[in-house]
This record gives sequence, C-alpha cells and structure tokens, in this order.
Amino acid sequence: MSAPLYQLKAEFFKTLGHPVRIRVLELLSQREHAVSEMLAEVGVEPAHLSQQLAVLRRANLVVARREGSAVHYTLTDPQVAELLVVARSILSGVLAGQAELLADLRASGTAIAPPE
Repeated sequence: MSAPLYQLKAEFFKTLGHPVRIRVLELLSQREHAVSEMLAEVGVEPAHLSQQLAVLRRANLVVARREGSAVHYTLTDPQVAELLVVARSILSGVLAGQAELLADLRASGTAIAPPE
C-alpha cells in the first residue's frame, strides 16, 4: 500500500527543512553551479555541502553531471524555483504582519518591558 499524499508532502517538506539545502536550491534556481561555486556562496565545509547535496539528489530535486574533475548541479524541475518564490512571498506577508503588530504595540505603549 502506498503512503498517503499528505505523508509524502510532509517528507518532501522535511527534505527542504535545512538552511543549506534551501540556499543550494536558491543558487540552482538561478543557473547550474559547480560544487566549488556553491562552496563559496554557502559557506560550509565541503563534507557538509556534499552531505546536503546527497539528500537533494536522493529526493530527485537536483541532478549532477561531471565535467572533468568538476561536478555541476542543476534543478530537476523548474517548479522547485517557483516553490521558493512562493515561500518568499508568504514569508514577506507574515513578516509584514508581524511588523505591523509590533508597530501597533509600540504605538499603544502597552509593549511589555524586557526582563531585567
């Protein structure tokens, strides 16, 4: 028996649930990148980047190709880039709402003082 769709979706979002993996997908949303390029942009140790790329490969979100000694990665589906754009839009809305709430609290003078 196959897993319910909601369970598969949860696994998909777990795969996305790491900052390094999100950053890699953002970079690959722009264009193909060599691992060496991503290392400079992501700022983690090579072994850690390799581990995160392996997770993305197993999930079929990225594909690798070797060119000489360099390994280049690309997205398997452009909809991954679209998903990141939608997530950014949702977060922008959430943060704007929080900023408004904070401004209202400050304006009303009922903001709670930080603990001493």
